Amino acid sequence: MSEIGTGLQNATGIRNAVARAGYAFVEASDMRTALVRFGALADWPEFAESWGDLEVDTYMGDGGRYRRRRFAVYAAPRQGAIVRGPHQPHYQGLDYNTLNGGIERWFKPVADEIGDGASMRTILEYCRALFSKLAPDAIKWHVEVHQFRIEAKPGQHGKPTPEGMHRDGVDYVLVLLIDRRNIRSGTTTVHDLDKRALGSFTLTDPLDAALVDDRRCYHGVTPVEPENPAQPAYRDVLVVTFRKKT
Repeated sequence: MSEIGTGLQNATGIRNAVARAGYAFVEASDMRTALVRFGALADWPEFAESWGDLEVDTYMGDGGRYRRRRFAVYAAPRQGAIVRGPHQPHYQGLDYNTLNGGIERWFKPVADEIGDGASMRTILEYCRALFSKLAPDAIKWHVEVHQFRIEAKPGQHGKPTPEGMHRDGVDYVLVLLIDRRNIRSGTTTVHDLDKRALGSFTLTDPLDAALVDDRRCYHGVTPVEPENPAQPAYRDVLVVTFRKKT
């Protein structure tokens, strides 16, 4: 069943889509409406601009230098304050990430003013509300936040998901488009646990979003290439993952 931008104009529609199909594509205008119920996006220009200050990911198993990132972790109880945790490495097992898994990967932290700013706080509050309704047994969430910039250059495509179609080893995932500059492709595909296609869509406008039940779906994104090779070309996204903490 495809859950692509239809009937998702409110929080109930979005939640029902994820519950029914395991994923939802939410267009920017609907995502903004959903987010501002949980706070402000007053610092969005500064928030988006911070993607210009990410560091090259040097852990790429394919030797590529096309990905820049920053990372942060938070603890989110079912109710109460969402608290940023001490900086730590990002870790995925090889069963979830055959390319870069099996090691602790240290990335530069999300800047304090971004990680505690209005936009980030609003996004986290929205995710907690949505995912807690989808998982009423969850008492506390371990939250990871990733700022990604995928760069495309002449003769070198950028790979948003270099490990291919995958699961992240969490419960739920939000992928939120921040900016898309001078690129072609970057199509998101979603598959069930038997690798059968469920749907595909492309995040094109800031605040376009993909929401995925990671326990039920694989997801991937096709490589991006520059439209104009003489100009900078990149895809900026915020990825937020929620995992139940026992």
